[in-house]
Order: sequence, then C-alpha cells, then structure tokens
Amino acid sequence: MAKEVSGFVKLQVKGGQANPAPPIGPALGSKGVNIMEFCKQFNARTQDKMGKVLPVVLTVFSDKSFEFIIKTPPVAVQILEVTKVAKGSAEPNRKKLGELTWDQVKKIAEDKMPDLNCFEVESAMNMVAGTARSMGITISGNKPF
Repeated sequence: MAKEVSGFVKLQVKGGQANPAPPIGPALGSKGVNIMEFCKQFNARTQDKMGKVLPVVLTVFSDKSFEFIIKTPPVAVQILEVTKVAKGSAEPNRKKLGELTWDQVKKIAEDKMPDLNCFEVESAMNMVAGTARSMGITISGNKPF
C-alpha cells in the first residue's frame, strides 16, 4: 500500500555540505522530518558534487519518513561558473558583465535538459540564453539553428 504524502519541501543546498543549521533545520523541523538523517543521506549522495548548489525536492510522508530527488544545478549558477563572474548585473540592459558562446550555452542546456519543460535542445538553448541575457551576459556568435 502506498504511503500518504503529507507535504513537499523545496530547498537549495550545497552538495556534500548539508547541516541542521538554517535554512535546512527549520524547514524540515516544521514537517517533523529527522534532520540529521536527511543531512547524512544528502551528503552521501552528493559527495561528487561538492560545493555546487543543488535543488532538492523532499517528499514527506504521514509517518514522518521521507524521500528526496536531487536536481541539476540552476542555470544561473552554471552560467556564473562558466563565465567566472561573481553575480549577475544590477542593470542587465546597460551594464554587461561577461560573454558566453553558443557552444557553452548548448552544453548548459544539455546538462539542464531533464529538469526543463522542453523537448528539443534548441528550445532549452533559448531558455538558457534568456537567463544569461537577464543576468547581463552577452552571447557571442550566430545561433546554430
């Protein structure tokens, strides 16, 4: 028999660095989840992605057990990693901070593809390009499609 779902918790946690301090502790404590058990499981499953920001969707069941899905890092974080920029521009329409090539955009789009709501790489590339544009990052070269 299937367990009854009592709620969902969405978090963004650095890989391999989950601890019971805020924001994880209060978010899970309010649902009655064993915080240390989550931290141990999360850190064990994300040892290879140490330090990267990872979105987590935690499903909490009525008996206080849980299971979680780890998603790929957000597009904005991946863009900042590639361009080596600290953060996005405060005025993206005037002040440009970095530059991406279409090959880099394609690589990010292919990596993020399972979590996006599109079926073709070209659509995913347009989504990544839009995120980059809103961060003040230009995309050089001609569109490959």
